[in-house]
Amino acid sequence: MNSWADHLVIAPIVAPLVAAGLMLLAQERQRNLKAAMSFVTIIALLATALYLLVVGARGDGAASVYTLGNWAAPFGIVLVADLLSALMLALTAILALAALVFSLARWDRAGPRFHALFMLLLTGLNGAFLTGDLFNLFVFFEVLLAASYGLVLHGSGGPRVKAGLHYIAINLSASALFLIGVAMIYGVTGTLNMADLAVRIPAIAAADLMLFEIGCALLGVAFLVKAGMWPLGFWLPATYSATSAPAAAMFAIMTKVGVYVVLRLSLLLFGEDAGASAEFGAPWILAGGFATLVFGAIGVLASRTMSRIAGFCVLMSSGVMLAVIGAGGREALSGALFYMISSTLAVSAFFLLIELLNRARGATGAAIAAPVFSDEYRDPYDDGAPDEEVGVIIPAAIAMISGGFLLCTLLLAAMPPLSGFIGKFAIMAGLLQGDGEIGAVAWALIGVLTLSSLTTLIALVRVGIDVLWTPSENPPPRVRTVEFAAIAGLLLICVMLTIQGGPVLRYMDATTAWLHAPQDYIHAVLAPPEAPDLAEAAP
Repeated sequence: MNSWADHLVIAPIVAPLVAAGLMLLAQERQRNLKAAMSFVTIIALLATALYLLVVGARGDGAASVYTLGNWAAPFGIVLVADLLSALMLALTAILALAALVFSLARWDRAGPRFHALFMLLLTGLNGAFLTGDLFNLFVFFEVLLAASYGLVLHGSGGPRVKAGLHYIAINLSASALFLIGVAMIYGVTGTLNMADLAVRIPAIAAADLMLFEIGCALLGVAFLVKAGMWPLGFWLPATYSATSAPAAAMFAIMTKVGVYVVLRLSLLLFGEDAGASAEFGAPWILAGGFATLVFGAIGVLASRTMSRIAGFCVLMSSGVMLAVIGAGGREALSGALFYMISSTLAVSAFFLLIELLNRARGATGAAIAAPVFSDEYRDPYDDGAPDEEVGVIIPAAIAMISGGFLLCTLLLAAMPPLSGFIGKFAIMAGLLQGDGEIGAVAWALIGVLTLSSLTTLIALVRVGIDVLWTPSENPPPRVRTVEFAAIAGLLLICVMLTIQGGPVLRYMDATTAWLHAPQDYIHAVLAPPEAPDLAEAAP
């Protein structure tokens, strides 16, 4: 990248952090100013993420390393933007834009400091994806969790307070394990830089290896709590179903932070070159991924509310990623990354859509056939005389909500030909590749993936019939333009993923190849910067 563009690596952290600080200085009644600042900041984040994404796709896969204070690794703080982190930054920015646009209808006025908390959440998320050392990963985790505590309680209400207290207690416990694990790892290795850790792990003395692996296990528990792996993710459906729609849409990416860290550290620290610690924790991650998928499949069938179904869909998305990471298949990982992007976008759109579906089901009054963006409607051909019913009038609001629900159902259930199906099919194709005999793990994972799609389809069709097909005396809901635009934007991106499935899968293949070449990451972070040519610099 050009010299001016090198500084873009830190922009996804600095921009929302500065915006949050300015918002806290402004008075609470200046909501329009804060909304404009949030919108401009997220557009800038999206442009930066897409730039890093395009540069990574067109380049040779090398990481862009930003050294804070010009202190070289492993002594200084480093930020690393590679194919995977750029992908996660772009996904975060897209979800943030949709959630912000949706919140402008009314949710940003439901409680104080919404926009500042939203910006701090983005700061923590982007920092977690970019950081190159474990201690700053802990710092950014705490930033995003502190912001999420406020967003869980945003809008007040008894259910939110109850879910929020459970959420805070569980994540504080996970953070304590995180800090203890980091301390143990530093005590054994003397470093927390991820690339430097990858170099030092093979040389750990046998007497210290158990202490190191205990620290890694504690760290893994903290990550897997965030990822929602069974049985550590029991809190997730209740918490996500109680939060406001924009917050729940953003929380869908928070579980992927845990998955991202597990993926990053599994291949960087515990790959083939890790000596005695090679493949550390892989069987547990595989078993946990299977259990999470089965638990999610049972959960969607047992749920009777749309928000809880969405929460279990989040768990199943994490379960797919964890199972593939544990299985260790390089070809299947590309499909899993594709599926993770599609499922995260779809479940975020579903969380937003649930707000409109609940509004339609909970409305009161006489049924009217009103246009979607109008408060009243009068048939110009109605003379007041009673007529026989020759059909059912479907208001525009119900028609658009129903269409969105159908698309979400097909995406979450991974039905062909949409992107969810492409992702799962790519996983299955990757599991079946290989010269030798296909193992029992591959067949079992294919069976569980198929079962999860079937249970999701059954659950969503059942709730769709109950909410949309059953005759109701309620009037159609009033839908703001920004609300439907946010949902339509996320679903449109899923459709574009379907149309551009080939190029996107090629990007995922390049990302997988980069992750399975940890020496390239290590060299990019630890290689000394090129010294300037003093002869040319001399006058």
